[in-house]
Amino acid sequence: MHRRRLRDLDLARHLSDPAIKQQFVTPMFDLVASSYDGFTRAFSFGMDRRWKRTLVSELVAHAAPAARVLDLACGTGDLACAAATALPGSRVTGVDASPRMIALARNRAPALGVLDFSEGDMSRLGFADASTDAVTAGYAFRNAPDHRVGLREAARVLRPGGVLVTLDFYRPDSRAWRALFLWYLRVAGNAVGWWWHREPVAYGYIAPSIDAFVSSAHFSEDLVAAGFEVLRVRQFLGGGVAIHTAVRTASGRR
Repeated sequence: MHRRRLRDLDLARHLSDPAIKQQFVTPMFDLVASSYDGFTRAFSFGMDRRWKRTLVSELVAHAAPAARVLDLACGTGDLACAAATALPGSRVTGVDASPRMIALARNRAPALGVLDFSEGDMSRLGFADASTDAVTAGYAFRNAPDHRVGLREAARVLRPGGVLVTLDFYRPDSRAWRALFLWYLRVAGNAVGWWWHREPVAYGYIAPSIDAFVSSAHFSEDLVAAGFEVLRVRQFLGGGVAIHTAVRTASGRR
């Protein structure tokens, strides 16, 4: 069912239109859920683990041990579990639009006393204003219908002074490197998508989604516009990947 739905969709149109983007993203992640962790490790030549360890270290540096943490687009729950381990006594909630991802996350983390997972839309979070101490997001905002709306929602649920730490792919500023970077992701993604799922777009979507996204510098500007102060940006792969650490300002807007 998911394959037929994906093949019937216009990828470029769905990635560029916030009103229908989720119609592609959710079934795509449902399709790849069982192989997603293995893919991200292999596709990044193991760098995904290091990037996520860096994200968690940034979280620990800016959040109290007993923090209320919200992990957006939590996938199979690896980042949420790492956050719960790194922050003793914390309460970590993972939210994802993919039912299959949530099912895998729940199986991964039976200690529901500190971990909870639920289906949800990061553009319309079911949490009260200023109810969260920290928000993490691994490869989340690029896949949101409109990342700026998602950032405003993250700012809304964070208390003033709360921290947001994100990891994602971005459009490199260098045209030459961007062309090579996206070429590799497109060719390799299509090949792996066909090999593992008989559906090239399952992973081939990554390059077009990056090309339709923003640079890490532009993302920093969007963070400020949403009510954050950017504390640190760590870039990898020539700006193709970045970790942003930001805190919600007292007013929520700057």
